[in-house]
Amino acid sequence: MCTLMNIKTGGCSEDCSYCAQSSRYDTGLKATKMVTVDSVLAAARTAKENGSTRFCMGAAWRDMRGRKTNLRNVKEMVNGVREMGMEVCVTLGMIDRSQAEELKDAGLTAYNHNLDTSREFYPSVITTRSYDERLETLKNVRDAGINVCSGGILGLGEKASDRIGLIHTVSTLPSHPESFPVNTLVPIKGTPLGDNPPVPFDVTLRTVATARVVLPHTIIRLAAGRTTLNEEQQMLCFLAGANAVFTGEKMLTTACNGWDEDKEMFQRWGLAPMKSFERAELREEAGV
Repeated sequence: MCTLMNIKTGGCSEDCSYCAQSSRYDTGLKATKMVTVDSVLAAARTAKENGSTRFCMGAAWRDMRGRKTNLRNVKEMVNGVREMGMEVCVTLGMIDRSQAEELKDAGLTAYNHNLDTSREFYPSVITTRSYDERLETLKNVRDAGINVCSGGILGLGEKASDRIGLIHTVSTLPSHPESFPVNTLVPIKGTPLGDNPPVPFDVTLRTVATARVVLPHTIIRLAAGRTTLNEEQQMLCFLAGANAVFTGEKMLTTACNGWDEDKEMFQRWGLAPMKSFERAELREEAGV
């Protein structure tokens, strides 16, 4: 169970067609400065008390270039969350090798940087950051010894071949990612994709199943858009290979299934949440 917190909202210079936080679109979202370290640690404590084992922090900007004060604050947040015994993840846009190493030294467990879709379809969704720049960030994270978390978004207007292309790209990285988040588009009014139709459930299920076959030791995380799935559909996703969820009060700017709702669902279906770092221990025992 992973909880995500937006530590710096809106005002991003990127043109990601799906994102409410881009400064290029009128979505009604007000840009804010980075939140305080104390507020992050308080949120992490609440998440842990409610059963979350991983705490992820996201900031809306293109990259970490020139953000020395922000990086220092993020490292303090990472260290504080790690001291609680939780896995800790951040998603901060593009970072270089040196920044990745600083985050690693602070105790970072994983770094999220989604590829979003296939290389071929990607330019239809984003033009301000190249596919290769995303791959370079994943390399910097991997070389620093941080777990890679990288997945995609369904419902961008892509074809089945693009979903296959995304999974192929991720599976042919030097090592499989520790986590593969499966997001379904939550259309945001004011963005170019604000009127996109809902993602058919079979598309989500096929993506989860394919990712599980191709990425046998990777954690498949049901992420944004899970609120559109009923309980039976979520269970089918778990049977198909999903083995983690984002849970809590909110995703970055969209709705999220709550802790109580998820814990009750797991109990009804006999599912037992993993403890922090448990998956990593299992991977080590398996020699992967």
